[in-house]
Amino acid sequence: MTASIVCAPSSCDCFVALPPATERKEVIFGKNSDRPLDEVQEVVYFPAAVYAPGSKVECTYIEIEQIEKTHAVILSRPAWLWGAEMGANSHGVCIGNEAVWTKEPVNEKEALLGMDLVRLGLERGSTAKEALDAITSLLEQYGQGGNCKEAPEAFSYHNTFLIVDRKEAWVLETSGQYWAAQQITEGAKNISNQLTITTEISSEHPGLRNYAQSQGWWSGVSEFNFCQVFSPTNPPVRMEAAKVRYIGGKELLCKQAGSIQAETIMDILRDKESGICMDSETFCTTGSMVSILPQDDSLPCVHFFTATPDPSRSVFKPFIFIDDVMPVPMVISPSYTGDDPVRKQPRFQRKVDRRHELYKAHQQARAVMESGQEEGVKLHQTMQNLERQALNAIKNMLTSGGTFDPEEMADLFFDCVDTEIKFYK
Repeated sequence: MTASIVCAPSSCDCFVALPPATERKEVIFGKNSDRPLDEVQEVVYFPAAVYAPGSKVECTYIEIEQIEKTHAVILSRPAWLWGAEMGANSHGVCIGNEAVWTKEPVNEKEALLGMDLVRLGLERGSTAKEALDAITSLLEQYGQGGNCKEAPEAFSYHNTFLIVDRKEAWVLETSGQYWAAQQITEGAKNISNQLTITTEISSEHPGLRNYAQSQGWWSGVSEFNFCQVFSPTNPPVRMEAAKVRYIGGKELLCKQAGSIQAETIMDILRDKESGICMDSETFCTTGSMVSILPQDDSLPCVHFFTATPDPSRSVFKPFIFIDDVMPVPMVISPSYTGDDPVRKQPRFQRKVDRRHELYKAHQQARAVMESGQEEGVKLHQTMQNLERQALNAIKNMLTSGGTFDPEEMADLFFDCVDTEIKFYK
């Protein structure tokens, strides 16, 4: 691994594969969330809800207008904020975001975080396109900005998003309140902390080109290339490092084209040589997600989450949306409500312990697995077998054409987390 990757202060990687790149008629989504080394990521479920007219919703930093009805969502998120790094809703929509820097200066003033927009898109969109429209509308109305890590030092960025459903995917890339989007209907696509949309723009901010021209970034005569026009002239080191991961991810997808399945994306997310599985002195992969979205609407979508750092030493556990989902407190961080340093002004003046039960158990087990001792090797093999059993059971359910027990599915994620913790102990 190159030094630039090791020292890169932030990174994420999102992947999607659609037929004919997939082995079966399904869409596969995946993301590694690479965040500060000591940040805890929790996995939380919020049921669908109905709100009275005029209701507000308090996001990480600002309050905005709430809509009448929100969809049920499952989110993997840094435990200190309202939004999410990645997640899914009950309609089979998945979203992940990435940090990006452009010619437009980042906004350190508190607004909507890109992670807030991930959650808002999931709560408000029943298709990938609806989620895209929700995010871009909110971006134009409220803007994006504010500190993106739990620390007093300012760290802000623009965002790119991969928005996926059973039929298609959208890549959304932003610069301040301006944006461009590209529709993906087949094949495989990955994004890694840089602009990728060139001239194939499917939708865009109505004032995008006029704004670029007014800034002197585009002549108005040549073909409009979003990536060329908005990418920074002197990109930060983190964006240059991302190119290596982007190329590596693209190559890994191409090697498996036509046979991509959930396990393929899990393996890619575990790839340390490419830097996709981040492990540096300051940043690491703090949470991972893979989703199976069958194109047959009669089949359920299945979403796998680690809820722990380093997917190469973690277990992907399945979740299926169903009525009366059993709560899983073992992957939910402690709540500090009004005493939370995120809520107090000035913000982030102290740190609190946000580790949940699974995180703590995994910390100890990971040390054993990385020791090289026989006990660690056996534990790692046990966890791999646990994941394989769950994957095989899900695969059989999706390919057999049979029915599944709703009560069993309601307990699925809980049972997998509970079993993992018991093995660690």
